[in-house]
Amino acid sequence: MSSQHIRRSLDEDLRYITTQIAAMGGHAERMVEQSVVALTTGDEALARQVIRNDAVLDGMERDIGEKAVVVLARRQPMASDLRELVGAIRISGDLERIGDLGKNIAKRSIIIGEVAGLRRLFLGFAALSDLAMEQLKAVLDAYAAQSVDRIANVRDRDREIDAKYTSLFREMLACMQEDPRNITPCTHLIFCAKNIERVGDHATNIAEVVHHIMTGEQLPAERPKEDRSHASGRGTGRLA
Repeated sequence: MSSQHIRRSLDEDLRYITTQIAAMGGHAERMVEQSVVALTTGDEALARQVIRNDAVLDGMERDIGEKAVVVLARRQPMASDLRELVGAIRISGDLERIGDLGKNIAKRSIIIGEVAGLRRLFLGFAALSDLAMEQLKAVLDAYAAQSVDRIANVRDRDREIDAKYTSLFREMLACMQEDPRNITPCTHLIFCAKNIERVGDHATNIAEVVHHIMTGEQLPAERPKEDRSHASGRGTGRLA
């Protein structure tokens, strides 16, 4: 087999994996977006659809992993090609976890149901979700375009998500303090908000992988974090 044919076959395999990553990313995005809609509207049918769709995302991750292993065995890629394959496996793992976070939100939305007294919190949830989805879309676009420039601000923007999460966390603590009946639903909502914040963290993980694929260099290990929820409620003698 000629080296030209081997190169062409490897390029086709890499394109296939890139296409599958894009499809998986789109599916993960929809799961999170729909789970937040289900949460803020009390749409149980939509929540159950999100839960079912997680199996599709799991299957896509397995397909990418299996394809990557076959390519590694048959083509024995090196340098940037090897980074791209290993990176694809890592990215698919982050996307699968993002889908799990969406599924978790959907499950809790079913438990919470319609809570009219907490509707004022839902604007904050929508804003937090928008920030996380912008982060995820930006890094997936950077991966598709193979553009280092597009991921330059991803880790810095994670601060915005952390700050919004901390603000929402404090609002939920206030709701719990105002009325003990809010404690159970707000506890579920805190977990939902944390799941959305974690989507931003996984998007940042993907940004780091994309940077390594394209440059061969690792970004600094320390990343900016502005999640101050652990300090909320100190000194109040109440919920902390």
